[in-house]
Amino acid sequence: MSTHNSRHPFRFALLALLVAGWASTSPPSRAGDADAGKDVFKSECAECHAVKEGRNKKGPSLFGIVGRKAGSVADYDYSDALKHSPWTWTAEQLHTYLSQPAKKANPGTKMKYDGLDNAKDLDDLISYLDTLH
Repeated sequence: MSTHNSRHPFRFALLALLVAGWASTSPPSRAGDADAGKDVFKSECAECHAVKEGRNKKGPSLFGIVGRKAGSVADYDYSDALKHSPWTWTAEQLHTYLSQPAKKANPGTKMKYDGLDNAKDLDDLISYLDTLH
């Protein structure tokens, strides 16, 4: 063993424990197909949402949604439920919300959508949304 390693014999064990702990607390990976998600977007979301930056419809633009704070598109009039939400739209948060939007943002969401209950379609949609930047 080198002198350097003998001074800190637990350094590598500690690093391994930290990495293992981080991996065990990470949210489960959801690998979707972004191309299939584009089709899901067209059939489920496009009536109310645009993907072009700065283009709002009934709902706000979804350009750059993944990683964005909820209720933060400056020129969109959000419901109080989302305007004051502490959420950031991570893949996990989108998955939870899009499965039942009215129940997840109560009271007061404007989104009149029952939710997407097909897990594969939901994963594909979120993968597509993650490409919009």
